[in-house]
Amino acid sequence: MSWGDAPAVGSYALDVRDGRLGEVMGREGGRVQLRPLGGGREWDVPPEYLGEAAPADVLRERVRLLNRDARRRVELG
Repeated sequence: MSWGDAPAVGSYALDVRDGRLGEVMGREGGRVQLRPLGGGREWDVPPEYLGEAAPADVLRERVRLLNRDARRRVELG
């Protein structure tokens, strides 16, 4: 993926090095910054290691996070 093809801020991308899915937060020093969908610490990805995030993968991760949060609410209940 060339720099001009880098995903837009707010879109989703895949770090093909380890399969992590993240929201594009910005660009810094020639790298793209991704943040996990559920929040957390950003990580930097060289543009050549970015892959397209399939809509089904984004949906799957969102559902997983919703289920996790619902379980936590029940446990704290």
